[in-house]
Amino acid sequence: MLLFGLLLLTSALAGQRHRTQAESNLSSKFQYSSNKEQNGVQDPQHERIITVSTNGSIHSPRFPHTYPRNMVLVWRLVAAEENVWIQLTFDERFGLEDPEDDICKYDFVEVEEPSDGTILGRWCGSGTVPGKQISKGNQIRIRFVSDEYFPSEPGFCIHYNIVVPQFTEAVSPSMLPPSALPLDLLNNAVTAFSTLEDLIRYLEPDRWQLDLEDLYRPTWQLLGKAFVFGRKSRVVDLNLLKEEVRLYSCTPRNFSVSIREELKRTDSIFWPGCLLVKRCGGNCACCPHNCKECQCVPSKVTKKYHEVLQLRPKSGVRGLHKSLTDVALEHHEECDCVCRGHTGG
Repeated sequence: MLLFGLLLLTSALAGQRHRTQAESNLSSKFQYSSNKEQNGVQDPQHERIITVSTNGSIHSPRFPHTYPRNMVLVWRLVAAEENVWIQLTFDERFGLEDPEDDICKYDFVEVEEPSDGTILGRWCGSGTVPGKQISKGNQIRIRFVSDEYFPSEPGFCIHYNIVVPQFTEAVSPSMLPPSALPLDLLNNAVTAFSTLEDLIRYLEPDRWQLDLEDLYRPTWQLLGKAFVFGRKSRVVDLNLLKEEVRLYSCTPRNFSVSIREELKRTDSIFWPGCLLVKRCGGNCACCPHNCKECQCVPSKVTKKYHEVLQLRPKSGVRGLHKSLTDVALEHHEECDCVCRGHTGG
């Protein structure tokens, strides 16, 4: 009887140790998962801060060879000076795990604007090299994630450099009255307003409403020829004129591009051979910056996928492989006028 009681006690103690060990393992698993989830862009404890004062680069581990699996790496680039931007340029050797349903779910690199948390882009696969990215301020964040399956090569390498914005703070209407500005700077300040009401309010803050009414109340001594000969109405919409200039100046517009030239694919034929994409176009006659020459450049770039027919020669035999494939083309969503020579390109 005593021996039977000892056997029961030993069995109970062994079961309790087994449950305790299982609970500990399960707790460790949940703790690891929680730590992995927290090791993201928003967790400053797991990011490497790099002070940027000159050109440099960051890259996936072992670049240009196969990167490790199951990793989360975050870099935050901080310029040593306040009033500068950081430009990122991807190395042409770029290759991560392919997307699923055109979405980078597993291995990817993404760039975030720390000031507002906007994701500027997320990239994977090896079809095309990501375009240049420019921060809004003096910081930018980069995140690299790889899951536990199918690592690729060569990974990625991002070169960074400082870009000096071309603007003059003295022309801000909120800082100086118009009477205190030289004519050239006043012209820049006037150009920056988007509506006639805001402009008149700036020029005459005490009586802007009266001036706005007087502006649309013509007198016969000041009537232009268009009024005299009846070629336009008595009220001209200057806001509409301003908006028309904006729409047809430096803006995204349709361009036809050759798929083979865009993708640098001389091994395939695509049909249709050309597609319409949005690219920056137009001039910068009313450039908001104080420089000799302005140029229209993209300020926001995205990749969009287009389904086309791809024809490839068969290996060793005559004939062509025919398949529908998605090609990623660069679209310019937003454009801006910048001083020539200061785009970092």
